[in-house]
Amino acid sequence: MGSGQVTDWQGKNVTVAGLGVSGVPAARVLHGLGAHVTVVNDGDDERARAQAAELEALGVTVRLGDGDTLPKGTELIVTAPGWRPDKPLFRAAGQAGVPVWGDVELAWRLRGRDGRKAAPWLAVTGTNGKTTTVQMLASILKAAGLRTAAVGNIGVSLLDAVLGDEPYDVLAVELSSYQLHWAPSLRAHSAAVLNLAPDHLDWHGSMEAYAADKGRIYEGNRVACVYNVADRATEDLVREADVEEGCRAVGFTLGTPGPSQLGVVDGILVDRAFVENRRKNAQELAEVSDVVPPAPHNIANALAAAALARAFGVPAQAVRDGLRAFTPDAHRIAHVADVDGVAYVDDSKATNTHAAQASLAAYESIVWIAGGLAKGATFDELVANSAKRLRGVVLIGADRALIREALARHAPEVPVVDLDRTDTGAMLQAVQEARRLARPGDTVLLAPACASMDMFANYNRRGEAFAEAVSGLGA
Repeated sequence: MGSGQVTDWQGKNVTVAGLGVSGVPAARVLHGLGAHVTVVNDGDDERARAQAAELEALGVTVRLGDGDTLPKGTELIVTAPGWRPDKPLFRAAGQAGVPVWGDVELAWRLRGRDGRKAAPWLAVTGTNGKTTTVQMLASILKAAGLRTAAVGNIGVSLLDAVLGDEPYDVLAVELSSYQLHWAPSLRAHSAAVLNLAPDHLDWHGSMEAYAADKGRIYEGNRVACVYNVADRATEDLVREADVEEGCRAVGFTLGTPGPSQLGVVDGILVDRAFVENRRKNAQELAEVSDVVPPAPHNIANALAAAALARAFGVPAQAVRDGLRAFTPDAHRIAHVADVDGVAYVDDSKATNTHAAQASLAAYESIVWIAGGLAKGATFDELVANSAKRLRGVVLIGADRALIREALARHAPEVPVVDLDRTDTGAMLQAVQEARRLARPGDTVLLAPACASMDMFANYNRRGEAFAEAVSGLGA
């Protein structure tokens, strides 16, 4: 079961590790295929009990409160992506010779089942920008008249996509490092790694292991491995990948593109990769103004999406039309309001330093609202690179002292307001303090560089609190 395609699931003893958005669909699918399914779950809360009752009604065995013990007779584990590789369950599986797949691996193996045409996957990973890029890609593919969907880590089950009644021509697939770790046989049509920066190192164990899992997305690519010219680590992953004969390395850059690259020339997104005589010719794809918002990191996202679409044969006109039709999700460098000549921008989704640096680079003069849960991050590089743009800083959240100390080292002249509170009402005070520091022409930017759970349920609620506070300024 570990290497070949499974054609007969009848009577197979499969353990699903974890409930939630990936475990419940996996258990349902496997049960429907005739497997004997046991679900194990660490938690035993109200939500878990409700999901367990739903599965037990189908005939699935559910074991709550013990996700570490390998059920007797297990022949395969299908795990939720977030379960750490060093968990006792997986150590026991390794000792017993039991393979471990993620839900992405299961979806990959089930595609084309029952004679269906298997839609190719255009896959995207990276530390930041994955969701936006996949959504841009889906918009471009739709503009080309293709039946597609943005699926995977974006919150839409790949299992539903590959087994549902909707026939797709191609899928735009967002993949996290967790999902890639548990997807050994995935082979995409084409794939992109947008960027690499330290993240989730507590899960992967090291930056090298994190990068290696990201790099799995290139394995077996058929047409194009898309990399970031400005991030050498992404190109190194292409060099290390074992791809099909004829697969090409295609770079994207915010500068003038070389052959086999997409880039920007005089405000125009251009393609020198998927054109005849790419050493001499270039194809205009869209204008920078077609990308909303036209921040540098978002233009990079658009170029990566365009590269994957072009690898699939999409015409230039569809790239432009798809980018124009795309509307970014909330809390991603979203303009909230202008008050007294000051712009207020919500980038609550900037939950790590790499994302925050990209956000800060989009504006010239900033009052920065930052802080939250640092997740083990350090802030010296972020502050040093952004110091010249800072008019002032307002700090909130549990780990704000780490940012304050970095500011003292690298931007000692920048005024800092340190709000010694972690209740949700702190955002109102933070916005009021930011208004006091700002001057006409400045941008008040919520780009926390930290997770939100010390104060808010999630980054969405944090962004909503910011927008609500800003709306009160004009009252």
